[in-house]
Amino acid sequence: MTSSIWLFGYGSLIWRPDFDFNSSRIAWVDGWSRRFWQGSHDHRGVPEAPGRVATLIPLIGERCGGMAFEIDAESAVRIFDQLDYREKNGYERFQAPLYFDDGNQVEGVFYVANEDNHAYLGPAPIEKIAAQIKRSHGPSGSNEEYLRNLADALRRHKIEDDHVFSIESGIIAR
Repeated sequence: MTSSIWLFGYGSLIWRPDFDFNSSRIAWVDGWSRRFWQGSHDHRGVPEAPGRVATLIPLIGERCGGMAFEIDAESAVRIFDQLDYREKNGYERFQAPLYFDDGNQVEGVFYVANEDNHAYLGPAPIEKIAAQIKRSHGPSGSNEEYLRNLADALRRHKIEDDHVFSIESGIIAR
């Protein structure tokens, strides 16, 4: 029986996990890339003016950095119920190996909003993504705050992400 489960966060979970965990570590998932291609109708936007939040897209040769959280197996049902609600706007659970800087790896769970979901917005030029994020606001706050919190957390953990930092630069230039 597994005593713990590793949960990988690459968006708001990095800076706002909102659940109890035993430990956390910087981790990487291979074959995935973070993109602001998912619409947020319920947190960082509203149905008539959705914001944009992070999802992962499968991309051979890419590697996405984030935080891995070790949770107790006995708490997992409650935590996943909370996260299923939090990520209800088109996200599904996936499993893949997580890699740590020390060379160790564990099986991890993470949420992905793929292109088949109702809120998926897909790719757009960085300038358009930045403009949409700049003007979007929802029940959880401004979309720009989400982007800035994510960019700050990535920098704090020394995780590079050209997509996130390019959007941030596009907002600063506006």
